Amino acid sequence: MLHQFPFYLAVILAIIFLVMLANKIKIAYPILLVLAGLAISFIPGIPPVKIDPELIFIIFLPPLLYEAAWSTSWKELWRWRRIIGSFAFLIVFLTAFAVALVSSHFIPGFTLALGFLLGGIVSPPDAVSVGAILKFVKVPKRLASMLEGESLLNDASSLIVFRFALITIGTGQFILQEAALNFGWMVFGGIGIGVLIAFVFFKVHRLLPTDVNMDIVLTLVAPYIMYMVAEELHSSGVLSVVSGGLFLATRNHRFLSGSSRLRAVNVWESLVFVLNGLVFMFIGLELPEIVNGLEGVSISAAMGYGVLITAVLIIVRIISAYGAVIFTLIVRNFIAVADTRNPGIKGPFVLGWAGMRGVVSLAAALSIPVQLDNGAAFPQRNLILFITFVVILLTLVVQGLTLPFIIKKFNLPEYDHLLSDEESYHHMYKQLAQQSLEHLKTKYSKELKEQPVLQQIARKWEDSSVLLDDASMASECKTVYLAMLDQQRHWLRTWNHDHHVNEEVVRRHLRRLDIEEEKMQFQ
Repeated sequence: MLHQFPFYLAVILAIIFLVMLANKIKIAYPILLVLAGLAISFIPGIPPVKIDPELIFIIFLPPLLYEAAWSTSWKELWRWRRIIGSFAFLIVFLTAFAVALVSSHFIPGFTLALGFLLGGIVSPPDAVSVGAILKFVKVPKRLASMLEGESLLNDASSLIVFRFALITIGTGQFILQEAALNFGWMVFGGIGIGVLIAFVFFKVHRLLPTDVNMDIVLTLVAPYIMYMVAEELHSSGVLSVVSGGLFLATRNHRFLSGSSRLRAVNVWESLVFVLNGLVFMFIGLELPEIVNGLEGVSISAAMGYGVLITAVLIIVRIISAYGAVIFTLIVRNFIAVADTRNPGIKGPFVLGWAGMRGVVSLAAALSIPVQLDNGAAFPQRNLILFITFVVILLTLVVQGLTLPFIIKKFNLPEYDHLLSDEESYHHMYKQLAQQSLEHLKTKYSKELKEQPVLQQIARKWEDSSVLLDDASMASECKTVYLAMLDQQRHWLRTWNHDHHVNEEVVRRHLRRLDIEEEKMQFQ
C-alpha cells in the first residue's frame, strides 16, 4: 500500500486538473473522470486498482449522503413527496422487475433471482452526476428538487431489493411475509434510528461547551455512526443517514454558531469534492480487474448484454415518468396535489432521461460475495460486474452528454419563481432592510438616538450604498446589531415556510448574515 501512495496522490492531482477542464468545456465532471480513469487503466505499469466495496459503503457513502441531505430543501422534498416517493421506491422496484424479466429471458444462465439482483444494482440513478450537469444548464427548480429528492432515497430502495435477491439466491427460497416485515423494519427502522441519533447529536451540540473545531468534527462523525448503527441492527444505513441529516439540517441555526456553519461548509465542500472525484476515477480504473474476471463469456457478448440492460433502464424510466404524470392528473380530481397544472410532455422526459448510474451501483455489484454459503461459486458474479460497469459508462456518457442539450432545447419555463435568483436576492434584501429598520426604530429607539453607528446602520438599510464602519462600533452597539442579525434570521426562516419563496435565495442571505456576524467577532 505504501509504494502505491504516490500513485494515489497523482490521481488526486489528476482529478483537480480534470474537474477544471470539465468546468472549462462545460460538461459534468463525473463523465470526464470515468473516461480518464478508463484511459489511465490501459497505461502500462499502472498498478491495478481493486475497489473494496466496504470502502465505498463505509467510508464514502455516509458522508456523501449526509452532505446531500444537508443541501436538500426539506420544504421542496415535502412538497413533491408523492412524485419523489414514486421515483425513489415504486419506480426503482418496477425497474428492478423489468431488468429481472429481460435478463432472465435473454442472458444465458440468468435466473429470475439473479435478474432481481442485477436490477437492484443498476436501478438507482446517481445524485452526483445529475447535480454536476444541472450546474451548467437552467432547469426549473421543481425538476431539480424532484431529482435531488429522488437521489436521496432511491439508494435505500435499490439496496433493499439487492439484499432480498442475495438472500433468495443463497437460500433458494423467498418468503413473502418475512420479506414484508424485513422491508418495513429496514425502511421505518432506518428512519427512526437516524432521527434518534441525530437528536442525540443535536443535544450534544446544545448542552456541551463545544467550539468551532469540535462542532465540525462532530458533523464528520455523525453520518458514520448513523450508518453503522443502522446496518448493525439490520436496517437501512442509507435511510438512517438521510433522515438524520435532514433532521439536523433543518435545525442547524439552533445548535451551530455562525462561525461553525461557515467553516463547516468549507470543510465539507472540500471533503465531498475529493470523495466524489476518487470514486468516479476508481470506476474507470477498475475496468481491467472486471474484464479479467469474465470467464466463459466473450467481451462482445457481455457488451451486448450491458447495452440491452441500459436500454431497458432508459425506456422503463421514461415510461414511468409519463406514467407518474398521468397518475397525478387522475388523482388530482380526488386529492390535493402540489400543482394542478398540466406539466406537458417535456418535463417528464427530462426527469426520465436524467437517469445516470454511478457510485452505489458499482459498490453494490462489487459487494456480491465470491462464494455462496455452501462453498459454491456465486453464479454470474463477474458478468454482473461487467454489465454494471457498461451501464454506468453508457448512462454517464450518452445521457450525461445529451441531457444539457435536451434541457436547453426544451427551454422549460420556471413555474414557481418569476424572478431570477439575483432579482429575488435583491428583492429579499430590500424586504429585510425595510423590516429591520422598522424593528430598530421600534425596539431600540433610545439606543438609536444615542449611538451614531446605529444611525449609520439605519442609513445603510435605507440606502444600501452607505458603507458601515464596523471598527467604530461600541460594545452596546454590537450587541444591538447582533440581535438584529438574529431577528433577520428568524424572519428569513419564517418566510421560507411559503413554497413560493426561493429557498436558495434564503440560504444565500443566511450565509451573508453569518459572514456579518463573523466580522463582528474580529472587531
